[in-house]
Amino acid sequence: MAEDYSSGWKSNGRNWTPIVIGLVAVLIVIGIFVVLTRHKTADTTAEVNPYVEKLRLSNPQMSAAENYVGGSVTYLDVSITNTGEMAVTGASMKLVFKNSMDQVVQTEVVPIHMLVQNQMGGYPDVVDLSRSPITPRITKLVRMNLEHISADWDKRYPEMQLVNLQLR
Repeated sequence: MAEDYSSGWKSNGRNWTPIVIGLVAVLIVIGIFVVLTRHKTADTTAEVNPYVEKLRLSNPQMSAAENYVGGSVTYLDVSITNTGEMAVTGASMKLVFKNSMDQVVQTEVVPIHMLVQNQMGGYPDVVDLSRSPITPRITKLVRMNLEHISADWDKRYPEMQLVNLQLR
């Protein structure tokens, strides 16, 4: 007794064609969603501008907090003093984390955000550097967010270098 497969994929009287088409459509939608929402870890370009010599980094402080999904986020706050004549309207920080044997275990290039006092009190607001530039002869506190740091990191402050400066 031969089975007739001419009208779609049938097995035991069940037509599998709509199920396969639906499964393929769901996989395509998931693939598109993943591609569009994929978190870009860090821009690996690190262009050094000569104006960086006029910017002084001081008072680094690290802290950690849990995010909404139970993971940990590390914050690196640093004061930047602009001793030059131009305003810094954008920048990134190249961070190099090392282990106890002084080997590089992680390098990140992360955007810098300004910490601004909240008008209603409480925690400071984090705003884009373009909204609160570091003007000449001013010191401002900036923040970098780190989603993940290597477990091999020795817990010392990373090496820090300002990169990708935007000036006006």
